[in-house]
Amino acid sequence: MTSSSKRKEESHLLNGGVKHSTWSKAFNSNAVWEEKDEFLDVIYWLRQIIAVILGVIWGVAPLKGFLGIAIFCVINAGVLYVYFSSFQQIDEEEYGGTWELTKEGFMTSFALFLVVWIIFYTALHFD
Repeated sequence: MTSSSKRKEESHLLNGGVKHSTWSKAFNSNAVWEEKDEFLDVIYWLRQIIAVILGVIWGVAPLKGFLGIAIFCVINAGVLYVYFSSFQQIDEEEYGGTWELTKEGFMTSFALFLVVWIIFYTALHFD
């Protein structure tokens, strides 16, 4: 039996034979992920949610320049690193290493963050 099919069987038994939704597994510690892409999708969308929240906060609190971008990068990477290494406790090597998980969806979340930040900053702090 291959390790992939063995893991799927184990996850099915661990879940009591019940298939859980992706988002219910995302917010349960040490969830078992049957498919690699499912966990990567969760990482991607959590990153987008963080980008919108931080973009609104940065726009409302008139943060400017490199400091705002640097703080966003640290928070975005840090929160997701803590999520997959401590909360989910997954094997990073199974997903291509820590760096691959850390950069999953980062550029799209960065672009979304910039758009939201600019829109809120411009709308609230015009001269």
